[in-house]
Amino acid sequence: MVTLDGHYPPCFRRPRRLKDIVHMDSYHFDELMLAYDLGSRNRRYYDGSLASRRDADDYLYSIKEQRRRDLIALFEYLGAHRLVEPWYANTFPPMMDSIVPLSVALLAFAILLTTQLLRAFRLGQSSKGKSVPQNDEKDPYADIEPMPLDFDWSTTPPIKVWPFKSKYHLSLSTENITISNLLEMDSTYLDRIALRKEIMDKHPEATRQCNKLAEPAVLELYNWLVTTYLPLRFPTIHKLTTTVSGRQLHNTANNTYLPVEPASPMTALYTLGHNIDTDFLLLLPSSTAPDGSPIYHLEAYMTCFPAGFSTREKLGLPLAAIHAPVPGYAAKLERSMDRFFAKLEVGRVVKRANWSVSTDGVLFSEAGNHMYGDDGNLAPSSNVEAVREEIIEKEKEAVVVEECRVRCERQTLHRLPRTRALVFAFKTYLYSLEEVKAEGLGGELAEAIEGLKGGSVPEIAVYKRGVVWGEKVREFLLAS
Repeated sequence: MVTLDGHYPPCFRRPRRLKDIVHMDSYHFDELMLAYDLGSRNRRYYDGSLASRRDADDYLYSIKEQRRRDLIALFEYLGAHRLVEPWYANTFPPMMDSIVPLSVALLAFAILLTTQLLRAFRLGQSSKGKSVPQNDEKDPYADIEPMPLDFDWSTTPPIKVWPFKSKYHLSLSTENITISNLLEMDSTYLDRIALRKEIMDKHPEATRQCNKLAEPAVLELYNWLVTTYLPLRFPTIHKLTTTVSGRQLHNTANNTYLPVEPASPMTALYTLGHNIDTDFLLLLPSSTAPDGSPIYHLEAYMTCFPAGFSTREKLGLPLAAIHAPVPGYAAKLERSMDRFFAKLEVGRVVKRANWSVSTDGVLFSEAGNHMYGDDGNLAPSSNVEAVREEIIEKEKEAVVVEECRVRCERQTLHRLPRTRALVFAFKTYLYSLEEVKAEGLGGELAEAIEGLKGGSVPEIAVYKRGVVWGEKVREFLLAS
């Protein structure tokens, strides 16, 4: 069972017998399938599912036992041909050579190959033209492109997320990305992680919560990030290892060890918040619309940098209620967003970006970034009428333009394959006005500020508090 790189999968850290494979739990069986590049999606077949009739030798073995016996032969055959994967970094004792003699292995493999071809033919006949997924299709959640070996996060500047438009139109405006590009890492990592820990300690309930319904989804996200995405995407930073405490992920950037199996979903959220400079919100179809379509609700979150709203007050709410304070959402975006969330397929990842201006550099902000709408008690149209001019003028006077920051979010959305929960993730960036001007974008941002009230939802200029900071910020940006 040795692989091409001379290593053994972690599930062979001690000698294995046939019965160990037959009765192996699903988690380690998935690990074994991935070790030989077979894909965890095939586990249902080798667990005895998808059987239309009982095998001829079922009086001796169950379908699951027989199929896993056949699989041993396939493992023996593939042992020297598996692609090298970076997470199998430890060498363990081999599988006992006496499990399957070579002649039996080759015979079993031939039988297995024949039965698989016959089964595929029967499925093709019964599908009546429907496409059948091929076993050699790549699992997008395991097909992660690693960063170059010379990638140095400590010298990598933060990316520029400046989605300025001359006129503001309320829309999704998403683009497809590969799942490899889900997370960004840069030179601000240690400072931001230290800030996240401080915020989490001061505001435990505001930064992380998990409803019972979302517990499996939280654990699925955590397991995938810790055992697959991080060690594959950043192999020089995150390394899977085995310690006296069990299998762990070593984060060499801050010298932290992350358990592969967290004690609870809340522990999983806590660990993610302490090690990844990205906020996560998990949504599940907790209710149904009158037409039968699913309605997604926020069921768990790990957020250290909310942009002027209370995430804990949004927990359990559907998308429409979460966005109720946003002017124009119900009329222009609610239905299309509900459809988009419902139809997003597994393996597809989209990103978008937004921007605003805050009058300070505070990243954790549960209120104050919007002129109205934090409580959601008033409709946007009545809110606009209720804002008194004298209040706006008073807040204008308090604006110190040198303290203003352009606040941008790089947002992503994807669906987990097992629980099918949607994961909305965002990383927040703050830029000084001087930095924007230095990039030659002062005029572009000034035009975008003016365009807040000239787009499809003019009330957004009030919602984003552009009526407060807009004049001073534009003057600064346009000054020579």
